[in-house]
Amino acid sequence: MTAFRCPGCDYVYDESKGEPREGFPAGTAWAEVPDEWCCPDCAVREKIDFEEMGVKR
Repeated sequence: MTAFRCPGCDYVYDESKGEPREGFPAGTAWAEVPDEWCCPDCAVREKIDFEEMGVKR
């Protein structure tokens, strides 16, 4: 699974963990996260701004 980092606040979305507080259970792929979703920590950056960190094991 892959992780993606917000360039504004360094929040990391890890596909293996998901983000339950945002409604994305563990295993939710990045492609399944809506395009209009914003960073839950800073709410400044949109999904398109996140940087792929590569495969997390």
